[in-house]
Parts: sequence; structure tokens; C-alpha cells
Amino acid sequence: MAVSWGSVTYEDVTVIFTQEEWALLNPSEKKLYRDVMYENLRNFLSIEKIQEHSTKGQHNLHGGKQSNATVKISEGKDSQNARISQECEVYNKLFTYPVNLQKHENIHSGWKLYEYKQYNRTFRRSSNLWKHDKTHSGDKPYECKLCCKTFSCSSSLRTHERIHSGEKPYECKLCSKRFRQSSNLRTHERIHSGEKPYECKLCSKTFRHSGGLQQHERIHNGEKPYKCKQCSKTFSCSIHLQTHERIHSGEKPYECKECSKTFSFSSSLQRHERIHSGEKPYECKQCTKTFSCSSYLRTHERIHSGERPYECKQCSKTFSCSSHLRTHERIHSGEKPYECKYCSKTFSFTSVLRTHERIHSGQKPYECKLCSKTFICSSSLRKHERIHSREKPYECELCSKTFTYSSSLRTHERIHSGEKPYECKHCSKTFISSCHLRRHERIHIGEKLYECKL
Repeated sequence: MAVSWGSVTYEDVTVIFTQEEWALLNPSEKKLYRDVMYENLRNFLSIEKIQEHSTKGQHNLHGGKQSNATVKISEGKDSQNARISQECEVYNKLFTYPVNLQKHENIHSGWKLYEYKQYNRTFRRSSNLWKHDKTHSGDKPYECKLCCKTFSCSSSLRTHERIHSGEKPYECKLCSKRFRQSSNLRTHERIHSGEKPYECKLCSKTFRHSGGLQQHERIHNGEKPYKCKQCSKTFSCSIHLQTHERIHSGEKPYECKECSKTFSFSSSLQRHERIHSGEKPYECKQCTKTFSCSSYLRTHERIHSGERPYECKQCSKTFSCSSHLRTHERIHSGEKPYECKYCSKTFSFTSVLRTHERIHSGQKPYECKLCSKTFICSSSLRKHERIHSREKPYECELCSKTFTYSSSLRTHERIHSGEKPYECKHCSKTFISSCHLRRHERIHIGEKLYECKL
């Protein structure tokens, strides 16, 4: 069966089966044959349109010579014509049908036959144009049987189904890591090769995949196309929007395998898992102290640099991290949002509440490795450990005397300043420290705590 339209013929594109050959094909092979031939017909219809609208009158497909296109489709008719494999001159790749060779050569030439008129976007294959058209129409005829999610093309559905099946058919030859999509494998292989083919035209920064470049370009143009429907906040990439939306939904899809605690963000889970593993990958270059997350390291480095970028608007006191500023601001506001479930006492900070609750539970989770003494809070353990190490990190600036605890230093400094903030209610006598006041008050109440056993 020969099909032609006017003067558009192409003699090389001929696919003919003899009756004997056709009889040997099973139904699925015959269906595949018809699908391929139908695609070829659509391609040559498009070529005919290009020939008609070419500024030269006729588009030169082969070496500048005018050629006509003939498509012959046979389902078991006698013919002495045989299919001839044709070869790409650039990569020596073989093709059974000339039309497939022509499609492949379009990749080298950069020629794109099919144009989407609404946005003047062009495609090499009609099937790609057809898929792209569904993006605008919203048509999603392919549905996942497991989760009912719909897709605009069958290949997207097949890729999605691998999420349910766990199938990862594409394997990296260098590290054996597997992927659901071939595109993800190609992007991954660039990690090994170091290839970064996508370059920003404004700052020349290069990227491994086009998505990274597109997201980066929004830094320059300020574009934030992804908008939260709940609070109208906008984002430069979709993943940031998806992460943000969990704040509104309360979704916590990431669960710790050790303690079953759940998190909204994968980064929060990774940070939490380091509590169990003890991993501290971030090291301070000044003092080699290590931290479980990069933000802790940045905050710590401000101790060395003296940087305090966060300032209280009430008293102009500055802090090295924002959480310390927020905590400090509660001193001015008097806010105590954290309440004890046992005695209803309120606290400005969650850490103080947790420490207080251990008074009721009797829990002492912090143990000294040298003498096995246990403590309610970590700060008490650290103070205690200085007894063993004899460390005295707090030094008086006036007399250079050193102390184990900061509170002892503050009490000592009152000797130099003459400050006596603790006053007896009975006789108005003042004292440097609270313990001196308590000792004095026993004179008035007649309390005698210490008894001679002899």
C-alpha cells in the first residue's frame, strides 16, 4: 500500500512485509508496526508543511537536491524491496528506517520541525509536541492504579509507578548507585566526571543539570514563581514551597528509626540522627571543637570573631545568635509561655521547663564519668567536672584571681565594687552574696542547724 500527497514523496522510506513474513508476526508486533508507520506518516505530513512554507520554496533535506517523499506501508504483500539499514555519519549509529535516521540527524543540525504556536516553542519530534500540548490543556489521561495520581503521558506514569514498586533499573557503572529515571543517572554521572554543562550567562557559574541553572538564575532576576496558598509567601523553587507548606499542614513525613520522632524536613531528621550516632562533622578551625550541624558551628565561630549581629531594641544588648535575642526579649516582655504540668509554674524558656520537670520526676540523666554522680542538667555536670579537672576559666580583671564558676566570679567582683545587693529584712544589713544573707538571718530566727555529736 503506497501513500503519497501531491509532489511530496520519499522513495527510501519503504517498509514492506511478504505474506510469509506478515504471518509470522504476533498481534503485539503487528500493533507496533502500525504505530510506527502511523508516526512516520505524521512526520511526513509535517515535512510537507515545512516544504510548502519554506522561504526557498522547497526545503533541501539531502545534500541540496530536491527530493520527494513516498511512504509505503505493506501488510504481507509480495515485494522484492528489502529494508536497508542507514547509518549516521557523525556517530556511525545504524537505523532500520530512513525516517528514524532523519530524526536523529535533526539532533546534530539543531533543526526542530514542530512548533507550538502559542509560545513559539519548537520540538524535534511530533510526540514531544503532543506531550507539551497537554501541559497547557491540563489533560492527564494516565492514572496510577495505586494512588490515583494522574499524568499527561504514559512514560511519566511508568516512572511514577517505580516509586511504589521500588524499581530502580538504571545503575551507575562507577559506584553502583541505582536510579528510577535515566535522566537522574545521567545527572549523577556528572558527579564522577565533574561535568557541568549548564552555565549562567550573568556570573558564569556552572551547574550539573538545567534545573539547578534555572533555580540559580532566579537569584539574579528575583523571580519567585511559587506562591503559598495559605499565606501568599513566594519562593524561587517548588521544593522550598513544598517544605514551607508543611508548616501549615503540620505534616512530618520524616521519621527517626531509632526513637520514632518525626520531622517536617529531611535536614532536621539528619541533624537529629547525629544525636544517636554522635557524629559531629563540622569542626571549628580556631579551636577544633566539633558540632553536629553547620548552624551551631557558625554561632560558635562568633565567639572567636566577637561578632554579635542580633541587637535588642529595648536595651541595645547584642547577641551572637537570634535564639538568644528572642530568649532575652522575654525579660522585657515578662512572657513565660512554658508551663509545668505538675505545679503550673511558668517559664520563659523550654530548657528551663525541662530541667524543672526533672525535680518532679527525679530524673538525673547527666552522669559524671569519674565519680558517677548524677545531675538534673548538663550545666550542673559541667560545673561539677571542674572539681576533678581543677579548671578555673573565670578570671577577675582587677586582681587576676580565677574561679571555677561564673557566679563565684560575680560575687568576688562585688568586693572590688563594694556592691551588696542582698538586704536583711529584719535589720537592713546588706551582703555581697545570698548565702551570707541566709547565714545572717539565722541570728534573728534563732536557728541552729549544726549540732555537736560529742
